[in-house]
Amino acid sequence: RNNNWPPLPSFCPVGPCFYQDFELEIPQEFRRIVRLGYYLWMAHVAAVLLINTLGTLAYFIEASSTDASTAGAVFGVSLLLCVILPPCSFICWFRPLYKAFKNDSSFNFFLFFLVFFVQFVILVVQCLGFNYLGSCGWINGTSMLKSNLGAAGFMLFIAACFTCLSVLDMILLIRVHRIYRSTGASFAKAKQEFSQGVLSNETVRGVAADAATSSARSAFTGGGGRY
Repeated sequence: RNNNWPPLPSFCPVGPCFYQDFELEIPQEFRRIVRLGYYLWMAHVAAVLLINTLGTLAYFIEASSTDASTAGAVFGVSLLLCVILPPCSFICWFRPLYKAFKNDSSFNFFLFFLVFFVQFVILVVQCLGFNYLGSCGWINGTSMLKSNLGAAGFMLFIAACFTCLSVLDMILLIRVHRIYRSTGASFAKAKQEFSQGVLSNETVRGVAADAATSSARSAFTGGGGRY
């Protein structure tokens, strides 16, 4: 099938990178949980990262002269996160979630749990509002109350969004884990899938064959030199 995600216009020089169809590829009993993960990913990108960038910009504009350098660094880090995190989060935890339910894959379940839990921890820390993390949170939002109530209110609203997303992430993690336990998946099955995937990869097999050929040639060459 032709790739259909992200849905880019025909005149765009870059085409879609993935094929995604919930109705066709995901079993009916799991479509709701996978859609929840997809909507959470979009909420992370649109409702948090983009709004967080605007919030850090307001923080930078309204910060006092003594805090300008710190606020500028917060804004710069937020811009960097807004560029890097959307594709990384889609590839590293949503696609494993999608493929886990599509193929009943223990390996993708484990990959999702690992990456998504790390994201959950980062999100909890971000909602606190430490400046070096490039986020608007409860700490730096509260500190802005003395300078500008409008900017402080906007930053505290973003902190509330981070907090709500943290709760929703935990709900998704718990629900996926319950389904995972009910499917009979295991760590041993995940290791077996990983080993089979590595052995069936053409690149890996080609490298192994080249290495074996080189070893054989070295053995014969060395033998001819000794005898």
